[in-house]
Amino acid sequence: MKRIGRLEELAKAAAFLLSDDSSYITGQNLLMDGGMVRVI
Repeated sequence: MKRIGRLEELAKAAAFLLSDDSSYITGQNLLMDGGMVRVI
């Protein structure tokens, strides 16, 4: 992607983590960097 994320994209990820849909997720780091870590 190699771009800065849009606020809406970040908000959707945060909303998911706050929702009951993520109740089975524990102790994870959610990288939302558009794949930039792989470039470095």
